[in-house]
Amino acid sequence: MQEFLNENEFEDDLYEHHRFVVAKGQQSLRVDKFLMNVIENTTRNKIQKAADAGNIFVNEIVVKSNYKVKPNDVVRVMMEHPPYEHLLKGENIPIDIVYEDDQVLVVNKPAGMVVHPGHGNYSGTLVNALAFHFDNLPMNSSERPGVVHRIDKDTSGLLVVAKTEHAMNHLTKQFAEKTSEREYVAIVWGNIEEEEGTVEGNIDRHQTNRMQMAVYPDGEKGKPAVTHYKVIERLGYVTVVSCKLETGRTHQIRVHMKYIGHTLFNDERYGGDQILKGTTFTKYKQFVDNCFKTLPRQALHAKTLGFEHPTSGEFLRFDTEIPKDMVDCIEKWRTYSKAVQIEE
Repeated sequence: MQEFLNENEFEDDLYEHHRFVVAKGQQSLRVDKFLMNVIENTTRNKIQKAADAGNIFVNEIVVKSNYKVKPNDVVRVMMEHPPYEHLLKGENIPIDIVYEDDQVLVVNKPAGMVVHPGHGNYSGTLVNALAFHFDNLPMNSSERPGVVHRIDKDTSGLLVVAKTEHAMNHLTKQFAEKTSEREYVAIVWGNIEEEEGTVEGNIDRHQTNRMQMAVYPDGEKGKPAVTHYKVIERLGYVTVVSCKLETGRTHQIRVHMKYIGHTLFNDERYGGDQILKGTTFTKYKQFVDNCFKTLPRQALHAKTLGFEHPTSGEFLRFDTEIPKDMVDCIEKWRTYSKAVQIEE
């Protein structure tokens, strides 16, 4: 027997922090376990406390933690305070500005910096820095000031920030219509056979590991995604590649490259922090461990960014140097591949 609490009259005093629609294929599962699978950086204890406080709603009704979710249920986590990302505080964090005018700002984000506040990351983000250095940045559809697009926390590289409503609308349309230009450099496991190629396949949440994305090639779910890649340098057990995005899905390069058997080097979430190619020799394991220490993140850098300027119409293109951690890692592999006879 499902247990409900008749307290939904208090919903008007609460703020929505999370909202999920249960997938059609979801098997019966306790709502606390379901939320554990879909909310990053949380614990079951926190979720159960939220349930005990009457903060978990399913189909507009407050439920206890033992409620069993079913397909198409709308699950919401409601709190008495607004989401912390809406309580934005400016922070005096340096920003590496590549270009700036009255409409746009192009920044070079370091690895390790989150783009915008979210669950578990309420400070130290690029948006916190932007809020300190710039006044009255326009909000995007998710109420995040200036943010047109994002890159992952441990991915470095170029982002464009809108400084006006006109720029926000113009740039958002370019990204949606795929007229912007985005090129990344990555180090991936394995020797890619082709010199260049294209990966196509819808991307959506992984069915069992909700922290990952997955490719659905038949298009049964997810959104279309296209990545064009080209080999830059072959280094034996790893390859340096250029990846150009035709679309911009969450973790697109990371999941597309894994899909074709070439997971990004040291990409912990997708298994790239394990030795996926190479020998069983102890010295090789030590070498790879040293590479992981040199590059303690996924080997991905947003190197080139191009877009049409919102007012002048001029197509602007910006390029950055590959960061030192990736350069040093590539050099280690270059030296190793020359010194050791590598067999496929």
